[in-house]
Amino acid sequence: MKKQGKRMLIGSGITAAMVALAGSARQMASDYWVRMALDRQAPPHPLGLERRLVGEQADTQILQRIQQAGIRLAARPHEIVRLVGRDGTLLVGHWFPVKAPRRVIIAMHGWRSAWDNDFGMVADFFRNNGCSVLYAEQRGQGSSGGAYMGFGLTERYDCADWVNWANQKTDAKLPLYLCGISMGASTVLMTSELELPSNVRGIIADCGYTSPTEIWKYVAKQAGVSYGICGGPAGKMAKKRLHMEMDAASCPDALARTNIPVLFVHGSDDRFVPVEMTYENFKACVAPKRLLIVPGAAHGMSYLVDQKSYENAVRAFWAEFDGN
Repeated sequence: MKKQGKRMLIGSGITAAMVALAGSARQMASDYWVRMALDRQAPPHPLGLERRLVGEQADTQILQRIQQAGIRLAARPHEIVRLVGRDGTLLVGHWFPVKAPRRVIIAMHGWRSAWDNDFGMVADFFRNNGCSVLYAEQRGQGSSGGAYMGFGLTERYDCADWVNWANQKTDAKLPLYLCGISMGASTVLMTSELELPSNVRGIIADCGYTSPTEIWKYVAKQAGVSYGICGGPAGKMAKKRLHMEMDAASCPDALARTNIPVLFVHGSDDRFVPVEMTYENFKACVAPKRLLIVPGAAHGMSYLVDQKSYENAVRAFWAEFDGN
């Protein structure tokens, strides 16, 4: 009996140690994913993770074109704007007014990206079509303040604040559009359910996801990580950073309550944010809506793959909803 009891104690001790190790591993995994998703400074990631997440490598020449367009945009004379968000976070934007403007655009860039990188290619199109543009730097990125990104949960309020800033700048006399790419697209879609001025005439959402939770699940699956194991602890850690639940808002929920027209754009070959998420957002939208799917376009590449169709869709959207 003594030997058996001793073996049982040893066995229990080994089991407890294994449980503790498993719990520690889950905590480490959760900490890593939260830091990767939300923290301003990303943790070092395993070799090959980016390839597993994105699933494709953009052509070097295309990347150079994007980089050069961003450099040209940032170098153009413009006004650097600073705004204190409603939670006290310093927000930075770049204001590019045009002569005889026909409309105003608030442009929100994507996750771990930059305003000039995401909009450098399309900036000439905006300018040549009479658009004064405020390119925002998302919180937790670039020159804006904040230690964390919010996957649109916190940024939607920043977007609304930029709308108010732009209306004060222009006396609210022009039609105004929200425009976003990737996380920026989901940001503007979630903004759509907030109380916005009547001159907000539409939203252009390029490759947005449905919700922070769903994109986390998708990315975890693509990276070969079990969301079921780390999702719960990660959600609790995210709540401490953002002071709200990760499912506090979603694009489908917002779109089911908005009356703002939306132009949805997505590349058919997007492996970072699957095109099915735009289909789901489109289906949920009760406002007037238009859809452009670009065959063969990867994440955020729709404008480069089919510039003509993209520009035609946006011009038609403006013509329909400017109200001039």
